[in-house]
Amino acid sequence: MDKLSEMQVFVAAVKSGSFSAAGRELELSPSAVSKLISRMESRLGVRLLNRTTRTLSLTEGGQVYYQRCLDILQDVEAAEDALSGFGQIPKGILRINSSPGFARQQLLPLLPGFKSRYPEIEIELQLSGFSVDLIGERIDVAIRLGELEDTSLIARKLGESQRLVCASPDYLERFGTPQTPNELDHHQCLRLSTNEAFNRWRFFREGQSELVEVSQGFVTDNVEALYEYALLGGGIVRLSSFMVGEAIASGCLVPLLQEYEIDKQQIHLLYAHRRHLPAKVRVFVDYLLEQFTPIPPWQ
Repeated sequence: MDKLSEMQVFVAAVKSGSFSAAGRELELSPSAVSKLISRMESRLGVRLLNRTTRTLSLTEGGQVYYQRCLDILQDVEAAEDALSGFGQIPKGILRINSSPGFARQQLLPLLPGFKSRYPEIEIELQLSGFSVDLIGERIDVAIRLGELEDTSLIARKLGESQRLVCASPDYLERFGTPQTPNELDHHQCLRLSTNEAFNRWRFFREGQSELVEVSQGFVTDNVEALYEYALLGGGIVRLSSFMVGEAIASGCLVPLLQEYEIDKQQIHLLYAHRRHLPAKVRVFVDYLLEQFTPIPPWQ
């Protein structure tokens, strides 16, 4: 087996956390994976992995080698992707990372049209409410809400979304309609357990700012569950307009405290800087910009 293939096996073992999982992915037996990595360690003169009966973990030298393997494999993939710009049809696996709420309400409905246009591109969609390392995780494109943290990436703005406070008609009939932000303390306000900033609701009016720390009511780690629970009459929720716009238009949710301004979220498309942008990434970026700009569909 050549050194590049060895690196692929090593990276697969680290990412999957076991020889058996790496073997299933690469169609090798666990013993073949184990022997291959042992031979690599003998050749390099460095122990790469600490092994127990249940887990694998990188040694200090293994961590250095793993990062270089990721860089090399990505460069190889980029070299092959660069050729797709020379008259070839965009193809390959397109790895997309997005927050669950945006993916369900805005991204997923667009993917069949993209697949129809580019049938040789295979889509791998990862849903996460957290930022990920695009390079380390080999993500081609990420959609991020809010402030951007990594300035080394290319960012294309898709739009912005107003946050809205709303509740179902059933909830308001049972518990009343708050007229001011401080009345929210007496209501069931729906919270996110994974992001404390999400539970700080700020309101603006006539140059004044008022902050409500939501500390009681239903809590979950999934923003989609907040949306569904609000529809069921579980409480008052603050979500982006791209999530609740249709429910408000249909009367399933009622907007509250509309005389107050609430913060907005910037929505960006991120991808790693490359000299030759893979065709699969380029056409996807162009497709989303076509769908969302100049005016996003939720506005």
